[in-house]
Amino acid sequence: MSDDLQVERSGSVATLTLNRPESRNAIRLEMYRDLPAILRGIDEDPLVKVLVVRGAGTKAFAAGADISEFRDVRADAESARSYNEQVAAAEHALEDMAKPTVAMVHGYCVGGGCGLALACDLRFCDTAARFAITPAKLGLVYSLESTRRLVDLVGPAQAKWILFSGGQVDAGHALRTGLADVVAEPDELAEQTYGFAELVGTRAQFSVRAAKEIVRRIVAGQRADDEETTDLRNSSFDTEDYAEGVRAFLEKRPPRFTWS
Repeated sequence: MSDDLQVERSGSVATLTLNRPESRNAIRLEMYRDLPAILRGIDEDPLVKVLVVRGAGTKAFAAGADISEFRDVRADAESARSYNEQVAAAEHALEDMAKPTVAMVHGYCVGGGCGLALACDLRFCDTAARFAITPAKLGLVYSLESTRRLVDLVGPAQAKWILFSGGQVDAGHALRTGLADVVAEPDELAEQTYGFAELVGTRAQFSVRAAKEIVRRIVAGQRADDEETTDLRNSSFDTEDYAEGVRAFLEKRPPRFTWS
């Protein structure tokens, strides 16, 4: 794994850091290539319940893809196709994680950085955060799947505004439109982000991951239970966490969930 990506775990919360602060965490192709395996390892780690994704330093989550590479890695249609496939695979790996994911956004979250943040379940940002998606400034076309994630959050009109203009969206605008879920003062962002992640880590993980899967299906267009969602719901009654949740409620104490 490249030093440009760092993984740490504290309790039940893992942190994936984009570690290129000297370039505002611009994302290199190698980083995109490494992400699926890294994320798979986090998803398979029974000690991890929640993932926080962040950028190193104080200036940016990520200022986008590393454009200094473009003459080599996106020199023509063929190389651009390969590059785009690597980006899509990385974003898919993040979006498809079974465990909850939170992007902790401080400062700039632009282009490819915004793409990774959109692939997370939630986005906590500070008041200095600035979001932007900039294909219109580079003569590029944003992918359908990345555009779909944006539309799912902010709706079609706001998505058009963001994509047509390539302009920056400040934290207040992001919160109003659904691009951000929480806005905190810069010195309180980590506390709020990790406080939420640790709280989710205390909940019944079967319930949390089932909720994530059911929301995913609803966003994809499912409107009624099928055999899979019915089985998912009914199987919760056979888990030790369900028995523990009932015991804890009756005994008026916090539950101690063990399913991972």
